[in-house]
Amino acid sequence: MKLSDIAKKPQLVEVTIDSPEIVETYGEPLTFWTWDRQPMSVFLRLSQVENGNYESIVSAVTDLVLTESGEPVLTNDAALPAKVMLAVIASVVDGLGK
Repeated sequence: MKLSDIAKKPQLVEVTIDSPEIVETYGEPLTFWTWDRQPMSVFLRLSQVENGNYESIVSAVTDLVLTESGEPVLTNDAALPAKVMLAVIASVVDGLGK
């Protein structure tokens, strides 16, 4: 098979965080969108994140957490509660591995 056969334009995909703790706290699952494919620069950036350096982890993930129209959720004016951010990070990293 040729690589050109599987190369496609990235599409927005919905990600749902439905852990019992999140549902109990917010009354329902939380959703966000991300691209189903990421450029190599994203993988390289995440691979260079130092273990335990949460600022660099958040910075690397920020561009991957989007609204249904592809706009960033996390901006200079908007932040998530810590427990939600950790769940978002775990979801994004898990999705990149698939």
